[in-house]
Amino acid sequence: MLLADQGQSWKEEVVTKEAWTEGSLKASCLYGQLPKFQDGDLTLYQSNAILRHLGRSLAWHQPEQNLTRCMATDAGLYGKDEREAALVDMVNDGLEDLRKLCGHLVRHNYEEGKAQYVQELPRHLKPFETLLSQNQGGQAFIVGDQISFADYNLLDLLLKHQVLAPGCLDSFPLLSAYVARLSARPKLKAFLASPEHMNRPIFGARKI
Repeated sequence: MLLADQGQSWKEEVVTKEAWTEGSLKASCLYGQLPKFQDGDLTLYQSNAILRHLGRSLAWHQPEQNLTRCMATDAGLYGKDEREAALVDMVNDGLEDLRKLCGHLVRHNYEEGKAQYVQELPRHLKPFETLLSQNQGGQAFIVGDQISFADYNLLDLLLKHQVLAPGCLDSFPLLSAYVARLSARPKLKAFLASPEHMNRPIFGARKI
């Protein structure tokens, strides 16, 4: 999502369950798990480490239709200063807490635990609605006035929850508008409608 919206090209290798359970790939991964990300001679594991790397390293401006790379501190995906970077980290860590809860539900307790999860979901979503309300009345991004890697993480998790619990954003007008606004960004809209994205299982092997 982040790479598509930022106009980057990448190669994605989808690992089948059979290839993973065979064992050799898992044994080669640092923590015995995916995702694995390669950027030149840099190999990273852990989703949030990958997000933070991209947040620091990807920054673009577009004079006269030519993309030019610049330092992330100038116009990156990690906030425009140390204060915003700290808030981006805070948002992303909060998202990680919710993602872990969702992952545990889907993998281990879906049938028995879904009703309680959906009932408790509003209190987990409320902090993000509050953060939006504190930033330009919810009309901008989750932090500051430029998109950050936390926005992509938040959008991804909200889209997943709209599948898991349709209507979960009905009582959160700022989050609902945020999802619509970000999903309408031209490159992101094209990515979300692409076969590569549409055909990807939302929750892995679990069918919702």
